[in-house]
This record gives sequence, structure tokens and C-alpha cells, in this order.
Amino acid sequence: MPPALESAALGAIQGAAELLPVSSSAHVAMVPWLLGWEVSRWPPDHRKELEVALHTGAAVALAPALWRERADLRTLALSLAPPVILGYAFERWIEERLGGPAAIAGGLLAGAGALAAADARPGARTRAARIGRTASPAPAISARDGLILGLAQAAALAPGVSRTGATLAAARALGFSRAEASSLSFGVAAPVLAGATALKARRLGSSGSDLRVLAAGAASAFASTALAVRVLGLRRQRPLWPYAAERALLAGGILAVRYRRGR
Repeated sequence: MPPALESAALGAIQGAAELLPVSSSAHVAMVPWLLGWEVSRWPPDHRKELEVALHTGAAVALAPALWRERADLRTLALSLAPPVILGYAFERWIEERLGGPAAIAGGLLAGAGALAAADARPGARTRAARIGRTASPAPAISARDGLILGLAQAAALAPGVSRTGATLAAARALGFSRAEASSLSFGVAAPVLAGATALKARRLGSSGSDLRVLAAGAASAFASTALAVRVLGLRRQRPLWPYAAERALLAGGILAVRYRRGR
């Protein structure tokens, strides 16, 4: 398959997975590896540029919806501090030590277990309140809740864990309903997603990547993310176990292929 088509296919995967607690980064990294696509054999700097293009396309499509769901400034600050501090201190180490198939499979399995366990809790704290200037009812949260959501976002620095999955699991473990947990997860998402994309883009140099390939991925990610927002929405009450099961299946496939290939 031509690189531009592979890039567009990965953009479609990125957009579809961006709103789900399945780890879009794990899918984008592992699907080409599992299927033997050309992009999986690109030099690291080229793959990083493609990753930035995909994240940028998805982030632009998500921005209006995330703005409507944004949390108040205190909650945003508390939820942003842990991933910023830990990301600044350990990002390089995480990329070098935890970017392989086995580590990603481990992150997928850990996130699957957390999702399934947390979603088994009843929404004991269901209550409505307004957050920030949004006109939609949203759960009232304490400073402790905001900090815990921040620690969940920091845990998602590990490949395969998933920022959405970690914050959903944390919110459900705190006793919020599924709809409230979805609102909280996306309400604190914008600064982390924007910061992560900007950080990756800042670190890039001119590696000679084909701009048409990057553009195909970014455009596809934008379109698929916009479609996912319209179809799925940001507030959902569906059980989380199907996502946990999908993560476990992908992790199993990764480990099986890694064992067969001997690496």
C-alpha cells in the first residue's frame, strides 16, 4: 500500500480511537507493526512527524467540542500539573524504555483492567452542577478529584494506557456516573492534548518527510475525528467493558506476534 494511503488509514484509526478509551497512540503504533506496513519501518524521526500530523488533525477537529466541555480553571490547573511535571521529567525515558511492543501491550492490559474494575462501581456521587461557563450540566468536583484526574493523565504518559481510558477509570472509581465521567474526562483534556502535540512538534527537525504523506494523515485524522464527535458525542453512558475487551484482544495479538517473530 502506498505510504499516503497508509498515512490516511492511520488518520482514520486515530480519529475513531481518539474519543474512545482504547489508546489511539497504541493503535497507530501497533497496527502498522502487526500488518507489516511500510510506515512501521520508517526512521524514528519520520514516524514522529507522522504522529504529530495525526495528533494535530485530530486536535483541531476536537477543539470546538472540548471548549464547550471545558472544566473550571482550578480543575484544569490541578489536572494539568501532574502530567506536565512528570512529562517534563520522564518523557525521554518513557519514549526510550516503554515504546516497544511488549511495553505497549502491558499498558493496554493495565488500562483494560482499570477500566473494567472502575466501571463496576455504581455512580454513587451522581449530581449536576455547572462547570466554568459551559451551559451543560456537569458533575461538581473537588480539588482532590481534579488532582486525581491529573495523576490519571500522568499515568497515560506510559504508551498504551490511554489518557481517555485513565481519566474515565479514575472518575468512575471516584463514584461518578458514566455520563459524568465522560464529561470530566473531556473537560480536562484540552490543555494536555494541545501541550503534548506542541511539545512533539517543537522537538521535530527537518527530516525530509513527504509533506503529501503527512497531509493525507492529518486530513484523514481531522475528518474521522469530526465524524466521531458527531456520531459518538462526548457524554456517553455505555458500559466500558467492551473497550477493555478490545484492548485486551489487541494486547494479546501484539504479544502473540512478538513471540512468533522472536522480538
